[in-house]
Amino acid sequence: MADGKRAFIGSYTAAGGPGIVTAEADAAGGALTVLSTVNDVPDPSYLALAPDGRTLYAVSETAVGTVAAYRVHGDEPEPAGPPVRVDANGPTHLTLFAGHVLTANYGSGSVTAVPVRPDGSLAASASGVLRHTGRGPCAARQQGPHAHQVQPDPSGRWAVSVDLGTDSVRVCTLADGVPVAHRETALRPGSGPRHLAFHPDGRHAYVVHELSPSVTVCRWDAAGGVLTPLTETPVLPGAPAGDAYPSGIAVSPDGRFVWTATRGEDVLSVLAAQDDDLRLVTTVPCGGRWPRALTASGTFLYVANERSGEVTWFATDPLTGVPQRAGSIGVPAASCVVIA
Repeated sequence: MADGKRAFIGSYTAAGGPGIVTAEADAAGGALTVLSTVNDVPDPSYLALAPDGRTLYAVSETAVGTVAAYRVHGDEPEPAGPPVRVDANGPTHLTLFAGHVLTANYGSGSVTAVPVRPDGSLAASASGVLRHTGRGPCAARQQGPHAHQVQPDPSGRWAVSVDLGTDSVRVCTLADGVPVAHRETALRPGSGPRHLAFHPDGRHAYVVHELSPSVTVCRWDAAGGVLTPLTETPVLPGAPAGDAYPSGIAVSPDGRFVWTATRGEDVLSVLAAQDDDLRLVTTVPCGGRWPRALTASGTFLYVANERSGEVTWFATDPLTGVPQRAGSIGVPAASCVVIA
């Protein structure tokens, strides 16, 4: 990281979180220093930064889900207009794609598109919603679709949405501002896919599963927009001692390692990438309780430990990929970290 980097931290205000926290990120040791907090939308659980770094976007993970935009200058983001409804319940993730903000709506099982104006602010209303259909075999968690993440592929041609409720990943595009499904890829029934991360080569993707502590390696064809499952690797060395719900996933900049976070077990897993497969190297404590999200930035990992109320950072060994805890700051009900 270079001098002057910023970290933006989301949190659950309903659980005592401060809203959106802005922190300075130290170049040498990865340390975070809190600069400000903004608390004008409830439960800003996930954040995304515009490519030019001038606008920050946040979901409001509530029954009447919204997305909000903020100007980024100085030490405190400033609202860039009122929040916009996403016409869905419980948005948990968002991304920038083709001049729109896309939100993955867990409660409604859908993906919403909201146009972005030239100045980075949001249009007054959503331009379209893609509603997922289907279910999975886990009666408690998969009675219907639950879109948990949406992001562009490395080519920028496609958006992929990961659905925990239907055990599938949908490849999408936009048509006149409306998300349209191009292809749906089925994963193992009952696995509960949560998040996906692409390899730097642009030809592989890794899907971490919430209902099964594992990662599926997929081949990605950007030309055709085709995701093909290849192998599945556990992220724990044995059977979980109790609850184990994987959450975040990140890939090292050189593509040699994949890291995952698992709630309940409260560990980070290190997996070595080997062509079309992964190999579990080791696990280390996550530095708190209930690691909800995991972010890689250069040689550092940042973990939002929701239930212990902190963001912990780790230095990663470039040879082994093993993270070593370097420090933490208190952020009640922390839910995600974005590094500018």
